[in-house]
Amino acid sequence: MVRRVAVIGAGVGGLASIKCCLDEGLEPTCFERSEDIGGLWRYTDSMDGGRISVYRSVITNTSKEMSCFSDFPCPEDFPSYLPHGLLLEYFRMYSRHFDLLRHIRFRTTVLSVRKRPDFATSGQWEVVTETNGIREVHVFDAVMVCTGHFQEPYLPLAFFPGIDTCFKGQYLHSQEYKDAEAFRGKRVLVVGIGNTGGDLSVELSRVAAKVFLSARSNTWVVSRVSDHGFPFDMVHTTRFNHFLDWFLPSAITKRIRFRKFNSRFNHANYGLASTKSSNFKIIINEELPFCLLSGTVVLKPKVRKFTESSAVFEDGTTEENIDVVLFATGYSFSFAFLEESVRSLFDDNRSLYKRIFPPQLEKPTLAIIGLVQLTGSVMVGAEMQARWVTGIFAGWNKLPPTSKMMADVLKKKPPVKRNPSERENLKLSFISYTDEIASCAGIKPSALRLLLTDPRLALAIFFGPCTPYQYRLVGRGKWSGARDAILTQWQRTLKPLRTRVVDDSSDGSDAWCWMCLLALPVALTAGFLLSRHPWPGWSPRAGPQL
Repeated sequence: MVRRVAVIGAGVGGLASIKCCLDEGLEPTCFERSEDIGGLWRYTDSMDGGRISVYRSVITNTSKEMSCFSDFPCPEDFPSYLPHGLLLEYFRMYSRHFDLLRHIRFRTTVLSVRKRPDFATSGQWEVVTETNGIREVHVFDAVMVCTGHFQEPYLPLAFFPGIDTCFKGQYLHSQEYKDAEAFRGKRVLVVGIGNTGGDLSVELSRVAAKVFLSARSNTWVVSRVSDHGFPFDMVHTTRFNHFLDWFLPSAITKRIRFRKFNSRFNHANYGLASTKSSNFKIIINEELPFCLLSGTVVLKPKVRKFTESSAVFEDGTTEENIDVVLFATGYSFSFAFLEESVRSLFDDNRSLYKRIFPPQLEKPTLAIIGLVQLTGSVMVGAEMQARWVTGIFAGWNKLPPTSKMMADVLKKKPPVKRNPSERENLKLSFISYTDEIASCAGIKPSALRLLLTDPRLALAIFFGPCTPYQYRLVGRGKWSGARDAILTQWQRTLKPLRTRVVDDSSDGSDAWCWMCLLALPVALTAGFLLSRHPWPGWSPRAGPQL
């Protein structure tokens, strides 16, 4: 029986794992190498020990209602999108409420995690840690690795000839970026157009002499502010939209998606993306289109090479007098503390059963938490993983035989190995993945069943945002406040905006009633189709559900 659990890391996944262990009656001990909780969301100016943290100005890309822990809503007076300081404060509130801090050993580095000699029968692990120069050896029944995938900066210099031999300017990874002041008056080239590359280009454009943004892929830019001013993810991440994405032919959903993206501005005109592209990425950024329109940021293709002071691009153009090259090229992971025989079992998350368990281990007592990139909040995904994993450790949930787990892994893993810079971009559908893990844990809600017992809640679940409270309605860990949290989620979204109330005599209650009546047959039809044809949630198409 699993009793003592080692939790490595006190970031989002680590805090959720400690809490889930306590819920299942397990005894967690969390090892955190820094002096505080929060992981990369705890901003610091220091680069000591290679610790990775967010930059000073960062704001979440997912809204508070879509990102919070499933039984602990964010305070109603918090804004919908949180600066890193408020998000860290939310983590502190969560930790205090569930008394998590007493289970964390700060300033403790995990040096190694090795299988015990009798692992085949006991499933136990030997964990070696170091605190203030003193080493200790511990024995645990299970280990939850919660260090995420932002571990080591990925700096692909080999793909940029001349950068480290000819170029006389400065180059650095976005990990080293804290604020824009050090770049004042300089000509800066940002390489990489992910969320970080877009954010930093916009911020640098306010102080730099010129900012160039190099993009090698088709990129669609969406705003956090969506229809009628509501958060983008609350409007679009719904079970109804997810159902349409599964039900309609992919060509139609693609056309709908691209048309929606282009409704704000034509991406082809800006050189960002073409509707003819099959491979594309999506970033969240309100200001980048205006920066491109005003010329404070200039979009460029992939860099071909560097000279002493310039960058030569694939289209043959050259930009002279580049002072700084900022690589926003992402991160890789290695889990160096795991023994080689275990580390070699997975080269990325696709080698893990449900992106969590190495299927070849004799005992399922090692879980990798948070090694996923979802089209929604990774916080919700990590908590869902932790709930299922601790249920397995406690004996409530079971894993299939090794042969079935291996077959599932091989079915989902492409035969061609991708390079390290691409593996971090392997996104999964938020609803598909969380539903998949929730089904394994026995906590996935049924909108069709609720339609017969609680129609108001059923309609809110199917047509409203897929907030994490939905996974606290049934099964182990059921929370009595889940229903109310779902039905009041829009009020909490609007509450921080009511700092100046204007007179609005319109009453939307009648419209809401009519919408519910019209939605009822759609929900019944969807339920009938799903009962006849099971929803392939385990096989999502990549990309956001719109």
